[in-house]
Order: sequence, then structure tokens, then C-alpha cells
Amino acid sequence: MAVEFMETLKQAITAYTGLSPNAFFTVLAAGIAVYYIVSTLFGGSSDHHQQHRPRSFEEDMQPLPPPVQLGEISEEDLSTYDGNDPQKPLLMAIKSQIYDVSQSRMFYGPGGPYALFAGKDASRALAKMSFEEKDLNGDLTGLGAFELDALQDWEYKFMSKYVKVGTIKKPEGAPEASTAAEPTEPTAAEPSTVAAHVAEPTEAKEEKEETSTTGEAGKDE
Repeated sequence: MAVEFMETLKQAITAYTGLSPNAFFTVLAAGIAVYYIVSTLFGGSSDHHQQHRPRSFEEDMQPLPPPVQLGEISEEDLSTYDGNDPQKPLLMAIKSQIYDVSQSRMFYGPGGPYALFAGKDASRALAKMSFEEKDLNGDLTGLGAFELDALQDWEYKFMSKYVKVGTIKKPEGAPEASTAAEPTEPTAAEPSTVAAHVAEPTEAKEEKEETSTTGEAGKDE
């Protein structure tokens, strides 16, 4: 029975493939071997890649911690949030308002195109579209209308995209224009008032003396 089956199989192989049974089984074995080799090379490489990829991928895609409100801090303290310490958020200020830009680390973090703005109040640099060290500050003195409009656009962008986490503390002892101007006015007015009060009794005294003299002259006559 088995012999008859093998004979029938050989005839069928020859009829349908045109190959001898030996050639057919040789080709079939070669195909299986090639498939195994290819699946081992590419499948193994893919498995190896997936074994190592998730770790770095998960590290890069870890959710950012919620922004921490810092309140009022100095510019020196702000400079420590420039992205060089991975344990700290990435911060940047515009017009003394501090924003958490950690979600845009690729732009403002180390190696990014705007990394020099991180940890600083970059108002002047953004207004002037400048990357010079001398413009990396919050001084707006001398800026034109066009530059101030550009800075306003940047501020609107930051307000809509990032969370405000604090403000830059003003240096102690900085003079305020309103308090400096107040004492000047009463000081200038006081001498005039005093002079007016001093002048009044003098005029009255002269007028009195003049009246007295006139009376005495009439009496003598």
C-alpha cells in the first residue's frame, strides 16, 4: 500500500512539475533552508532591535512632571534652569515672566537652536531677533516699535503654549520713579509760601507807619 502511494506521488510530481521526484525534493529542501536562514537573520535582528529599542524609547517618551511654581526668584537662580541639570525643569523668561519650556527641550535644551535663551530673560534678544550675548537680558531700553511688537508676539506665543511658573525678582535697592518724584514738588513750593507770609506783615507795618506819620503832620498844622 505504501509502495503504491509513493509510486503515485512520484508520478504526480513528474506530471505537475516536470521534475523528477529527487529534483523536486531537493528544490523543496533548499527552499525550506533559505526560508529558515532569512527568517533567522531578519527576524532575529528585529527581535534584537525590539529588545533594545523600548528602553531608550520609553526614556525619551516619559511623561514630563507637572510644572512647579517657583514664585519670585533672582536671575542667578534662573540661570540654574538652563537644561544642563536633567533633574530640573527647563525655564526661560520674557519681560520678567518665567515659563516652563521643558516640553520644547529639542529647541531650548542643550544643543538646540535656541539653547542660549534658556535660563535667562531673553526679552531683548527676542525683540531684536539677536543671538548675541550682549542682548541676552530683559533690558528694553532703546527698542523701536517694530521690535516691541515682535517681542509682544513672542510673549503671546509663550502665554498660550507654556505654563508660567514665576517672576524674576527685582534687585534690592532699585529706585522707583514714582517715589523719587513726590518729595520734589512740596520742597520747591515751601520757600514761596514762606516768603509770602513774611512779606505780608512788612507791608502792613509800612502802611501803619505811613498813616501814623500823616496823622502827626496834620496835628502840627
